[in-house]
Amino acid sequence: MARRWLLLALVYLSVLQAAALHQRKALYPSAYRIKRGTYSLINPTFQRSRQDVNLLFEILLAGTQIRGEGETLLIPDEELASLSSVERLEVICEDVLPKKLSEIRRLTAELGWRRQPLSWQDFERTVLTLVYTSQTLAQIDNQQQREVWTDALMQLFLAVQRDLRPS
Repeated sequence: MARRWLLLALVYLSVLQAAALHQRKALYPSAYRIKRGTYSLINPTFQRSRQDVNLLFEILLAGTQIRGEGETLLIPDEELASLSSVERLEVICEDVLPKKLSEIRRLTAELGWRRQPLSWQDFERTVLTLVYTSQTLAQIDNQQQREVWTDALMQLFLAVQRDLRPS
């Protein structure tokens, strides 16, 4: 009987440990890898003030295109593109955001499991991933691919919507 209780206790503790690890798992692991050789770009975020929030909105509204892997961020407005703070946005869009469908689906699965609100960094990245996914979806002609990307887009949208609901 004591062995059963010990076994049950071990199983319970392992489940608790797995749950705790799952909660701490990074949604955007590439944000913690240095790719450009500077410490200030570890876990980069764009929005650090209200002005940054307004600037990001203006940049996206200007028709900015978040391109696929190996391509650069395209900001059609030259004045906006020349701002020094745009470098952080480029790093996020080029090095942090998932670009492959498999990576985006992994992200949506992780978001589906989360029960706590997103950090503001993860919220920013999720919204930018939503923008990238919608821009990619607009360029796909294959019906099967459109359906899969549409599902990913909807999952990202639902995650953002769920995070915005009051607790």
